[in-house]
Amino acid sequence: MAVKSRYMTALLVSGSLILSACSDKDTSVEENQPAEQEVQKGKYEQLVDKKNAGLELEKLELSSFAEEVNATFHAPEYKEFSANGQIEIIGTVEKHADLKGEYVWIKVRSVGEGPTGNQVEYYTPMKDGEFKENISFFNGEGEYKVTVQLPDTERENYYYDTASFTVHNVNSESTYDISLTPFGHEAGLQFDVESGYLKENELFSFGGKASALSDKETIMLQLKKDSDIWKHMVTIENGQFSTDIPLFYGKGMYQLEVLVPDGEREDYYQLASTLYIDNASERVMQPLEYYSAYKERGVTLESPQFGGDETEGTYSVKGKIDPEAEFGPETTHIYVSTKKGGDEALDVIPVENYEFDGSFYLRFGPGEYEVTLSVPEIKEENSDFFRYYGFAKFQVTASAEDKRDLLPSRGVQSVAPEIIKLAEELTAGKDSDRDKAKAVYEYVAKNVSYDVQKYRNNEFKWDDSALKTLDSMTGVCQDYAYLAIAILRASGVEARYVEGRAGSPWPGNHAWVEAKLDGEWVEMDPTWGSGYINRDDKFVAAYNEDYFDPNPEEFQKTHTRTGVRY
Repeated sequence: MAVKSRYMTALLVSGSLILSACSDKDTSVEENQPAEQEVQKGKYEQLVDKKNAGLELEKLELSSFAEEVNATFHAPEYKEFSANGQIEIIGTVEKHADLKGEYVWIKVRSVGEGPTGNQVEYYTPMKDGEFKENISFFNGEGEYKVTVQLPDTERENYYYDTASFTVHNVNSESTYDISLTPFGHEAGLQFDVESGYLKENELFSFGGKASALSDKETIMLQLKKDSDIWKHMVTIENGQFSTDIPLFYGKGMYQLEVLVPDGEREDYYQLASTLYIDNASERVMQPLEYYSAYKERGVTLESPQFGGDETEGTYSVKGKIDPEAEFGPETTHIYVSTKKGGDEALDVIPVENYEFDGSFYLRFGPGEYEVTLSVPEIKEENSDFFRYYGFAKFQVTASAEDKRDLLPSRGVQSVAPEIIKLAEELTAGKDSDRDKAKAVYEYVAKNVSYDVQKYRNNEFKWDDSALKTLDSMTGVCQDYAYLAIAILRASGVEARYVEGRAGSPWPGNHAWVEAKLDGEWVEMDPTWGSGYINRDDKFVAAYNEDYFDPNPEEFQKTHTRTGVRY
């Protein structure tokens, strides 16, 4: 009877889990170990002999299909027998050239149920018609049914029964072989672990080789526990792969499926192997959420590996950009959006040599934050706004107090040495926050000239900032605000960046400053306090104090506040 091949089944490379611990060396124990192992082995061999003595050791029978393709088995010899933990299956197919496949399909089924189920499958390559496979008994002592199938001679992916036999395993030790599907064999997979059944605690470090896959190709990992599933892509580099896999869903048994690219269908993956992981940790973590930009823009996020971390007031991210990905060389920074309730902040982390590694503030006080990492839109035309595309999202819980208006922020480098030095000079001898704020307003309004060209041509850059303004001493409203806020915060005065519209009769986008003076928020617009643009479209410096703590009613006639930006 024909049996259709299930290529999406597990396959793994033989070995067993070895546990060790450090202790003071005891040579007497080491000397006794080989002797004890021999005694144990001898015990099981005696059990095999005793069990076989009670069985009728009938010769293995082959199917009519085996006769059709001239298949012979050198091992095993009998259709029911006993074994000590492992057996060999060895055979030859004389008419192997007629077969529509290159693998022998071996199914091993345990009569009893174990932690990983009751069946393991092997796809054993044939070489010049010869095949050999070592089979371990994954559920320890007990009865196992083994079926060996060969490919059909007419239809691909169909297999015929060739031989079936029963094995009574007397060894109580469970050994779970690593097996590979045909797709796993063809990808040249080899894993760094020695067993298909592993005991881990919270994190599984997984790696290996994929010698037949090209660099930049990816393998897919699917981690499953009960109804939960997590998918992750790992890139091949120099024929190897490596990643850490968080065991997100707490204590218990996990199934890890390893899938490799289907050579005939783009963006399609086939099962290559299945591993089982027994997690001892009770901790439940949050999987990261990835978006299409992650793959499209060649991002690899190295840290964090999971969401739900707890921290005080800062958090770090680390990763790299594939230089061969679309816009890889042009991706000079990533954006970090942090959101808590209705509050949201945007930070920038530079990309240098295609790598990013930086931290950001969780500025809105204790609680849970939603963090989104994004790559910028790459465009040629100038614009006064920036668009960016999220590639990953996760949650972080912070415990630090709310210092949103004192901490450095995007464009506001209030802890930079240059800013601190300037703040100390401007506020020397001034005791009140109001006097400090007035000195900052006056300095910025008198010393920064308005950049008409930048405004008219939309020459805005992602790295516009207080430091950039301090260096050039020119800019538009955002740059005046950046510098004033940075100096105020460096002076210990709470300050924030206000967005809105200003002007008459046709208001345009505008930014100014609010500073907290004597417990009250006070408006200040150093841009409008610096001068004006004449009819020749030239900036005329004309310092005035009208826009330091202006009359609110008068200020609202020309300025409409839309919100605060962090």
